[in-house]
Amino acid sequence: MRTDSLRLLLVPALALLLPTLAGAAFPRAEPVPGGVAIVDLGPATGKAPVVHYGKRRVLVRRRNGRFEAVVGIPLSARPGTARLAISADGRPGGREFRIAPKEYATQHITLKNRRMVNPSAKDLERIRREKKIILGALATWRDTPNVQTRFDLPVDGRLGSPFGLRRFFNGQPRKPHSGLDIAAPQGAPIRAPADGVVVTTGHYFFNGNTVFVDHGQGLVTMYCHLHDIAVKPGQTVQRGDLLGHVGMTGRVTGPHLHWGVSLNNVRVDPKLFLDLAVKTARH
Repeated sequence: MRTDSLRLLLVPALALLLPTLAGAAFPRAEPVPGGVAIVDLGPATGKAPVVHYGKRRVLVRRRNGRFEAVVGIPLSARPGTARLAISADGRPGGREFRIAPKEYATQHITLKNRRMVNPSAKDLERIRREKKIILGALATWRDTPNVQTRFDLPVDGRLGSPFGLRRFFNGQPRKPHSGLDIAAPQGAPIRAPADGVVVTTGHYFFNGNTVFVDHGQGLVTMYCHLHDIAVKPGQTVQRGDLLGHVGMTGRVTGPHLHWGVSLNNVRVDPKLFLDLAVKTARH
């Protein structure tokens, strides 16, 4: 694997960690493409408002006596003013927030298995079928009043390829990296970072063995390239429960976990949901 401009990013996990203020809310607000905006909605009285960002419904929580919208911002979003549509007690309204610009690094990867770069016609047919399943899982919405938005790191390992990288496989441009890679030995346990319900599991062309966990209100996590899967669709899991083990199935260059976080059906940076100060203390 060639890393080119990513070389400086693949450093020990400690160098990637940022201090976290005691009592800070998660996810950490970072209103950039691929980040999260926290938008105040007013005093938390009565029923929680229904909020949409574009056509996607948004997670709403009570915090410190107020309602907050926790908004996932797509990597494709343009910097500038964005607007939420809000319905409270049947009355329409809205809130605006600003999206700041952000540049992501570039990564070049060399794969020996050329089918993983240029799939055959039969492969493409399979990929199209699987894409519908994957997108359906990531779009899951389950009404639940209490959503855990602080995650534990799902596997103990070194933080590798970060979220948002502009990727080239064998010199060919591909979509930006939509998750966080965690390098760990094959067979290392992968555990639920918070309470949730398993949406589905499967073996996919690019992702290999994969698990999707619904944490409520459009917050869904994805675990790819597993060696084996230890849960079943519909199963309720609690923080720390075993989901499977690290493997190297699908499009990989070595054993690792690709961990993705989807918020209002938008892929966002998983590190915003982590208390990185805790990981610093452990290493």
